[in-house]
This record gives sequence, structure tokens and C-alpha cells, in this order.
Amino acid sequence: MFNLFYVIFMNLKRAPFIVPKMRYLANHPEKYTVEQRYKLVHHCIYLMNRTGHFTTISHGEENLPKEGGYIMFPNHQGKYDVLGIIFTHKKPCSFVMDKKKSHTMLVREFIDLVQGKRLEIDNPRQGITIINEVAEEISNGKIYILFPEGGYHFNNKNKLSTFKAGSFKIALKSKQPIVPVALIDSYKVFNSWHFGPVTTYVYYLDPIYYEEYKDMKSQDLASYVQGKIQNKIDEVLKELGREN
Repeated sequence: MFNLFYVIFMNLKRAPFIVPKMRYLANHPEKYTVEQRYKLVHHCIYLMNRTGHFTTISHGEENLPKEGGYIMFPNHQGKYDVLGIIFTHKKPCSFVMDKKKSHTMLVREFIDLVQGKRLEIDNPRQGITIINEVAEEISNGKIYILFPEGGYHFNNKNKLSTFKAGSFKIALKSKQPIVPVALIDSYKVFNSWHFGPVTTYVYYLDPIYYEEYKDMKSQDLASYVQGKIQNKIDEVLKELGREN
């Protein structure tokens, strides 16, 4: 939390210039390409990282599908998770998040710039609509970040909660590749009492193609992806000489 307040304070002088620019580009997608809007998001994350002395190291970009849409399923540690992925993911991607948390300053601009989806957690009918919309967009070549844990706990270290089956219905419906993503130490940036420089890690694991998962039920697929991410986190922490 200290890092969050520090970054906000240190960037107050930029806010009167950068926020209106973000809002304008978000409000006029007909004037600016997906790449132009994504570039602005990336630049804002760069400024945030430079101010807070955050370093994000990524591995496995060569695993990402070269063509078409796909779904990234990362573990969820906190507010920095999407930012860490976007900062290391060259191609424009989008994300789905809780509508109640999506209307604060900068969060609103980020999700609108990438034309993300706002999910009403307690509205199953709207949830079905989101599933259908996201599945169609992925089938048409868009790339999405979906968090199968749903939420996260404050200062949860690198521990995983049970992956929920719902978001995997999007994969089964779109028939597009799944990319498990292992996030490590992402919680330290904005969701712990840590203050000072932080290094986080993003691991893009081998894609899971439709032929491999087409006969799985959504819950089995959720457990399968969770297992791959858990194994990677355990492997990396062991290499770093740390325990989870």
C-alpha cells in the first residue's frame, strides 16, 4: 500500500496532462488505432514503474501464439497484475474486471483504452453476455487476460486460490489457445506493506490448444491450468531459494 500512495503522490504533477489525454483517446477509438491506445497504456505503466522503482522481468514470450486471438489465464495477486502483463506483452491485449472496481481514476482510463469488459459479479445474466462477447472477440483475433481466481487477498504472497470454472467456458466456446501465466511477487507492488524497489516476474507458459482441451469439462480445465501455474511458481521459487 505504501508504494501505491508513493506512486500516486509522485505523479500528481503529471495527472492534469496525462489523464485527460488517456480519456480523450479512450472516448475516440474511431480516431486512434488499437496500437496507438495500447502504446499510451504501456507508456503510463512505464512512468509508474520508473517512479516506484518497479522492475518486471518476463520469460516465455516465444511461447505466445503468433497469429489469432488467445486467452491468458494468470494467477491473481493484486492491482499490478494486469499492468505487469501489459508491460511485457507487445501485442495489444484487453482484460475483464469487476465493474464495481473499474470506475476509479486511471483504472477507468486503462480499461476503456483497451476496450475491456466490466463484469457485474452478482448478475449471472450479464455474466453470460460477457462470456459470449469475449468468446466472439477472441475468435475474431482479440487477446484477453482473464483471472480465474476471481479476486485476490491482500498480501497473499505467491499462493493460489482455487481456479473457478466459469471463465474457462469462454475458452471452450471460442476454441482458441489458452496461455497459462505465472505471476510471481506481483503482490509486493501495490498489495502488501512493502515499500521500495520491487522486482516481479511474468512467465508465459506453453499454450494449450483446443485439440488438447476440447474434451475437458470447464472445472477439469480450470484444475489443469492451475496445476501448470502452481508447478511453475514452485519451480521458480525453488530456483530463487525461497519457499512459498
